[in-house]
Amino acid sequence: MELIADQGHLFIILACIFGVFMAWGIGANDVANAMGTSVGSKAITIKQAVFIAIVFEFAGAFFAGGEVTATIRKGIIDPAVMSGHPELLVFGMLASLLAAGTWLLIASYAGWPVSTTHSIVGAIVGFAAVGISMEAVEWGKVGNIAASWVVSPVIAGSISYVLYKSVKHFIHDTKDPFAQSKRLVPFYIMLVGFVISMVTLLKGLKHLGLKLDFTDAIWISLLIGVGVMAIGRFFVGRIHADPEVSEEIHLANVEKVFAVLMIFTACAMAFAHGSNDVANAIGPVAAVYSVVSHSGEIAAKAAVPMWILLVGAVGIVIGLVTFGHRVIATVGSGITELTPSRGFAATLAAATTVVVASGTGLPISTTHVLVGAILGVGLAMGTDALNYRKIGSIFVSWLVTLPAGALLSIIFFFIFRAIWL
Repeated sequence: MELIADQGHLFIILACIFGVFMAWGIGANDVANAMGTSVGSKAITIKQAVFIAIVFEFAGAFFAGGEVTATIRKGIIDPAVMSGHPELLVFGMLASLLAAGTWLLIASYAGWPVSTTHSIVGAIVGFAAVGISMEAVEWGKVGNIAASWVVSPVIAGSISYVLYKSVKHFIHDTKDPFAQSKRLVPFYIMLVGFVISMVTLLKGLKHLGLKLDFTDAIWISLLIGVGVMAIGRFFVGRIHADPEVSEEIHLANVEKVFAVLMIFTACAMAFAHGSNDVANAIGPVAAVYSVVSHSGEIAAKAAVPMWILLVGAVGIVIGLVTFGHRVIATVGSGITELTPSRGFAATLAAATTVVVASGTGLPISTTHVLVGAILGVGLAMGTDALNYRKIGSIFVSWLVTLPAGALLSIIFFFIFRAIWL
């Protein structure tokens, strides 16, 4: 307890520095999950993707990131085991942030699309199990999180499969696909606005004191969706078919319409990603702040201060601007060939899965979700459309991430303990 009282401010400063480092890693690596499909389908350029992500990743992290943070901050570790030694929790959270950030730096430099959720959860479990005791880990909670890594890509893949089949049936296979796309794409745009608004209003803004019932949220979300649809209809209306293109050969004119839609889904995915993945960086920061501000009381409940959400949001943007382009370039085209209509199905499915998970507090892996969504689109086109070698290498990188985060966390934990104890 004396150490917490004497060195508390230093621990908070270190937590903020390491939290920004971890958030930088999220921006550098995981932003490909938000932007890879849009860039890969050539709906937007990398520069446009970076601009969109700066705005919407920040907004998602700052305005809707508080709900998931609670799951990372508490639930993985049993606070009762460390109630007499709160400094161990502080060392462990600092070690976890530094370990996960270090691994993401290595992966981003190499261009590997790895899971930031894997990185931080593996790091927390690693220091707790080895540095404290196996009983310190809430294995039931860890099991639920691990199960979500399997369930979430299946859900995202199923949604993207249905979405792309609907596009194919109602647009691609009609007599006049271009005219049909101009009629229906605004409704898909409304769906994007509605989904994001619903989860944000019901869950994401809870920490700002906004409490709405389900009916109110539906009406407000419908109004927002209609407003977004009106904006989309304006841009779609300005697209004209290229008379040189034969619609019987390919659907290039239709894809021009879907390119507009991809801008909206890119914004939605960036917002969803920011709201879910900011927890990976600021959950441990919030845990350190809570312990220090309550004089070593681990079990104390404390709301996440807005400045901590700001730390994560700023870190994500810095990582995106400096290193984000390295991974963006590979995710969008490696798994299957994407067009704007295929990219739309994958991105909206992934965004829907992520915002629902963010609203319920489940820290899923956006990497898993997006890969699952892209696989769903690939399966809708036919199994030959998938690049199985690339899929295999992505799965291997996922398997390596957990033990890498755990091992680094254990090393840093014992270093911190040797410095202060």
